[in-house]
Amino acid sequence: MERHRPCEVIVVGGGVIGLTTAVVLAESGRRVRIWSREPAERTTSEVAGGLWWPYRIEPEERVGGWSLVSYEVYAALAATRSEETGVRMVAGVHGGASLDGLGPWAAEVPGLRAATSEECPGGGLWARVPLIDMRVHLPWLRERFRAAGGVVEERAVSSLDEAAAEAPVVVNATGLGARELVPDDSVHPVRGQLVVVENPGVDTWLTSVADEADDGTRSTYFLPQPGRLLLGGTAEVGEWSTEPDPAVAEAIVARCAAVRPEIAGARVLGHRVGLRPARPTVRLERESPPGRGGGVLVHNYGHGGAGVTVAWGCAREAAALVG
Repeated sequence: MERHRPCEVIVVGGGVIGLTTAVVLAESGRRVRIWSREPAERTTSEVAGGLWWPYRIEPEERVGGWSLVSYEVYAALAATRSEETGVRMVAGVHGGASLDGLGPWAAEVPGLRAATSEECPGGGLWARVPLIDMRVHLPWLRERFRAAGGVVEERAVSSLDEAAAEAPVVVNATGLGARELVPDDSVHPVRGQLVVVENPGVDTWLTSVADEADDGTRSTYFLPQPGRLLLGGTAEVGEWSTEPDPAVAEAIVARCAAVRPEIAGARVLGHRVGLRPARPTVRLERESPPGRGGGVLVHNYGHGGAGVTVAWGCAREAAALVG
């Protein structure tokens, strides 16, 4: 019976962008369904490291506002419902970064400052920001959506017209899928590989920008999540393979161990690969395609490596575009 319940909005895509947008819409009183090809636990979002920071995403003039909206939501969840939502506020250092290289949004992040020489010998930025355990957060978002009356359906689509035939409003939150569904040739993957290890006692996160001599495909970061430590990483533009590369994994561990030697002996728990849904700029806009009887299509995709960071800001803007 639920499958055929009349609805006002169908959100196509069940990753963090689709789920968060659906939550905002459902909690505003809309009747909403999510169509997702696979459960949230099997989407690219589940592989995300979960650190709040606007990474590999444009346009800069809009990203800052979206990020700050999300920051406020995550900070509140960390303060009141941390274990339930998987959101914690964790301190760490962005090695090689400087305040001069950031947009106006940086002035609004509480406590963001230059790192001391003890915190980061090579210079960088110290911050205490949200770090989200996606294994917990995605199921929590789904249940929050259902609690607001939303319905989730596992359903693959070959055209957005399929959703338009069943609801007057469609939100396209398909990430990489938008390449074929829109179609939008500017959407492309940026492959990221992670190594998951037992945490040898690391309680702060670190990211480090690539060396100038590097081609930009490698970085060094570690993120302490409950019961594990995530090590990264890579950023291979246009690479579609989701198979972990053993040589890349070995290099990731070596780079992280050069910063924290205890990581070298940590037991490996697993290897993860995710494909960031990149685009020259995020597409967040409304259109009324011809031939759809006045129906509305809202696009919300192309968030690159910062889907978690901008999820709530983009969700609220997408909901406003729904009208």
